[in-house]
Amino acid sequence: MSKKDLDKELKDTEKETDIIAEDTTKEQSEDELIKESEELTDKLASELADLKDSHLRLMAEYDNYRRRTLKEKAELIKNGGEQVLTGLLPVVDDFERALGSMNATDEITSSIIEGISLIYNKLIAYLNQNGVKVIETEGKDFDSDLFDAVAIIPAPNENMKNKVLDCVQKGYLLNDKVIRHAKVVVGE
Repeated sequence: MSKKDLDKELKDTEKETDIIAEDTTKEQSEDELIKESEELTDKLASELADLKDSHLRLMAEYDNYRRRTLKEKAELIKNGGEQVLTGLLPVVDDFERALGSMNATDEITSSIIEGISLIYNKLIAYLNQNGVKVIETEGKDFDSDLFDAVAIIPAPNENMKNKVLDCVQKGYLLNDKVIRHAKVVVGE
């Protein structure tokens, strides 16, 4: 073989080697691209799952917020006048004391008592219309959620132990919520 032939064969071999190297590089780069594409797909799927989870949590949080505010709004509407109604309770107490201390000795006094009774009855009717009710006390078991014990005395009999014996000041409920505890005497 001549040198020319050898050079030519060497060049052909180099070309074949380059072509094989290129094919191998292409295969490697295709494999790398596929691998990178799969990694990117997995990453995007993970981010999508995180965003879906975040979105669901946000929607649930908003729904809970909406329900809570609706409940608070309904409670506010239901008991909105609590402060005004609570402010009227001492007036009711004064009317009751006035009616209890008056005695009709003449016609003028009886007409005054009748007028005060009418005003008192209208006030009680107004309170009842707005959901205010008197807490029943006589003979009831003592319940610290409804009553304040101002005194404890020996019970007259065994059946009256831990029961309300006397009411010093009436208690009131507004739509089943205590707005003033009844002050009572309890048997021991």
